[in-house]
Amino acid sequence: MLGNRKYLEIPGDRVHELPPLLLKQTRGGEMESVVGRAEAMVESDWLVPADPPENERAARDLEQRKVGLAVNLAEQYVSFLKHWTWGESILEWIRQCETTFETRPSLRPLLQPDVWPHASRASFVLLLEDKRVPSGQVNLENAMGYRLTFRQPPPIHFFSDKFLFFLNHSMATTAYQTWAGAGGEQVISLPPERFRFFVTGPEIREV
Repeated sequence: MLGNRKYLEIPGDRVHELPPLLLKQTRGGEMESVVGRAEAMVESDWLVPADPPENERAARDLEQRKVGLAVNLAEQYVSFLKHWTWGESILEWIRQCETTFETRPSLRPLLQPDVWPHASRASFVLLLEDKRVPSGQVNLENAMGYRLTFRQPPPIHFFSDKFLFFLNHSMATTAYQTWAGAGGEQVISLPPERFRFFVTGPEIREV
């Protein structure tokens, strides 16, 4: 027990090798292309006044406002794509880890639901956090929340501006917390010092 976290006790002192976390490349997040689609959203959703500008200066200001809104929408969507892709990579890694646990007698009991305490899928997300896996500006729990909500990332025009600006983060947080607490028990942590694995992306790093 450390603070309000409870860690599983694993017999022995062996450091267990887990499968590598293979980070997928984000697709469809080219900023120029996304901004173009976001500009169409700005026009079609009436996010700026529809009345024609009174003069040339007002026309320039309106155009700058449209571009600014489109860029902000695009940035929010690209962030969503990055989070979703991380969530997809993590979910596949968790499945591989479950297979690894099942094939090793010393680890198999740790996942059995009829044994308490036992690890859950959310325990592997906490392990990534405890290992301080380099994720840039990606929040791992939100990444899982997005992936749990969407089997595939929808195109930007499927979202409203209100969702992208105000609702997406809270939705991801709620989705993750609901999933993590589905068993009605506290999520048990895996001791990070007892596991190691590689993270492969633009560079390869062992954690």
